[in-house]
Amino acid sequence: MSDSRGQQTSDQPPKGDRGRRPEQPGRGGGILMGRPFGVPIYVTPSWFVIAALITWVFGGQLGDVLPDLGGTRYLLAFCFAVAFYASVLVHELAHTLVALRYRLGVRRIQLQFFGGVSEIEKEAESPWREFWLAFVGPLLSLALGGLFLLSLQFVELSTIPGVLLTGLAVSNFVVAAFNLLPGLPLDGGRMLRAVVWAITGRPMTGTVAAAWVGRVLAVAVLIGLPLVNASRGSGRELSGTDTLVDAVLAAVLAAIIWNGATASLRNARLKEVLPGLRLRDLARRAVEVTADTPLGEAMRRAHEAQAGAVVVVDGRGEPIAIVRESAVRAVPEHRRPWVSVGPLSRDLEPGMRLDADLGGEDLLRALQATPAGEYLVVEADGRMFGVAALTDIEQRLTSALAGR
Repeated sequence: MSDSRGQQTSDQPPKGDRGRRPEQPGRGGGILMGRPFGVPIYVTPSWFVIAALITWVFGGQLGDVLPDLGGTRYLLAFCFAVAFYASVLVHELAHTLVALRYRLGVRRIQLQFFGGVSEIEKEAESPWREFWLAFVGPLLSLALGGLFLLSLQFVELSTIPGVLLTGLAVSNFVVAAFNLLPGLPLDGGRMLRAVVWAITGRPMTGTVAAAWVGRVLAVAVLIGLPLVNASRGSGRELSGTDTLVDAVLAAVLAAIIWNGATASLRNARLKEVLPGLRLRDLARRAVEVTADTPLGEAMRRAHEAQAGAVVVVDGRGEPIAIVRESAVRAVPEHRRPWVSVGPLSRDLEPGMRLDADLGGEDLLRALQATPAGEYLVVEADGRMFGVAALTDIEQRLTSALAGR
């Protein structure tokens, strides 16, 4: 399954290069296989699971068609799995080239259990660019299927090349057809989103329509795939293993489609609420204390000032650290008069000083550039405005996404 993602998820850096961390091969992305056009390609551990499954299933089918192969059929089946995923890679590279042409940026390509994923950093600026960005992947799969089909004219169908080319032709046509289904997160869903966006002028309307179609598709796959396989097996008795494999495959596919559609809808809502997110509205009032101030005294001053944060200052009154809320909670009430705030504080790094007027995607980039539990919020002239707690920002986003 191919999924060209143009929207950001909450655990990925927002669009643009600012605040991005360097890629670390083998960490989070899988095994780094190369960087065509400057885009890293990773193979995740789950690929080896599907490669083994393809080898087992296709190897059994080869035994029926070419019984003289013996155990060699599994080596050929593994070669087929590699060739098939090379076709999937071409599918994803098509998305990548168009995204680079439109200057949308591509973070990486992953080959995983159910195909490939192109992580595109920005959204297309127009619905028709979005449509072409989504359509080019299935188009390349159709072209590859046609190329393999054409190659069959030059070989015998009952030979090893004939069987492999037939399998590659059929699998590429299946990949194209599956991805053209009109529901997110599939390419066809992005095409549907683009069409609805062009008609209504609202990308969010397109996302909602394509996401709900995606959920309907997930239910259809869950129910329909085992029924189709059962009807295809009429005339021969299906084993319990075949039935179980069909049910598991349908459940996994349905879960991927459902979760992808839900994530697409959530990301679209996030993009709608982000522009209204301002750090000035989220900052807590803070009191200033020195590092040797007992925690009990600091909490008393904060309570009197109705403040929600404590900032440590030096002898000149300059903020140098923020008392960590998690560290405060870990100190029992009876110990607070005897513990100073210094050891409970985190020194202010340059990225922990944020402008009070920061908001939207710029705010998310700043948070991801310097992960912390609390941030010092300052005015344009450098004066302290307050402290922003990451938990408050997350709660505001969660509430906004839930429509509250």
